[in-house]
Amino acid sequence: MTGGASGIGAAVCERLATDGVRVFLADLDEVAGAGIAARIDAVHLTLDVGDVARVRAAVERHGPFDILVNSAGVDQHALFVQTDPDDWHRLLQVNLVAVLATTHAVLPAMREAGYGRIVNIASEAGRLGSHGAAVYAAAKGGVLAFTRSIARENARKGITVNAVAPGPIDTPMLRRAVAAGGERLMAAMTGATLAGRLGTPDEVAAAVAFLASADAGYITGETLGVSGGMGCGA
Repeated sequence: MTGGASGIGAAVCERLATDGVRVFLADLDEVAGAGIAARIDAVHLTLDVGDVARVRAAVERHGPFDILVNSAGVDQHALFVQTDPDDWHRLLQVNLVAVLATTHAVLPAMREAGYGRIVNIASEAGRLGSHGAAVYAAAKGGVLAFTRSIARENARKGITVNAVAPGPIDTPMLRRAVAAGGERLMAAMTGATLAGRLGTPDEVAAAVAFLASADAGYITGETLGVSGGMGCGA
């Protein structure tokens, strides 16, 4: 589980642990990650998931894994013309390259075992675009395309690969964006949903838990929107 120290990632860790899954929580936030790991009897790994070599070493040391959930993510709210290549690199490295790195590391053992569940936390921004978060949206769009591709390559090996696309979820990352963009941004986000409200991390975690379970064995290559209807009709 990457990005498990806060927000959606933390909720997923707690839900999977409740369901009886042995959780390995990877996150750069050592204090928060260790706290959650202690609470749910998980293993905390202080890990930069954008570092391909370190990811492979961690998987070789602690694997093999039956389930991979990619939740690590960073955002930046600015018009694209206000960003620079360093911003692009950081956003792509965490939001997209990390998904490639972890998947590449866990897949050989899953293929050998004939079983695996991979769930990638994408975003409705990857399907719909996002004003003020173009590079983030591009990275999440890449996650969606990658999810479908890896599903095609591994379905006959007993491995399912799916994505969850959250809309506006009440997380620390969203709250930071609102602090920068003001209440008008909050109103715009909730107004874009049919439900007219923010979602909760637990609602996303429930979707992830289902896709990671044996019950979802005939579902692969799909993107499940947990967004209050934001993507309806898109």
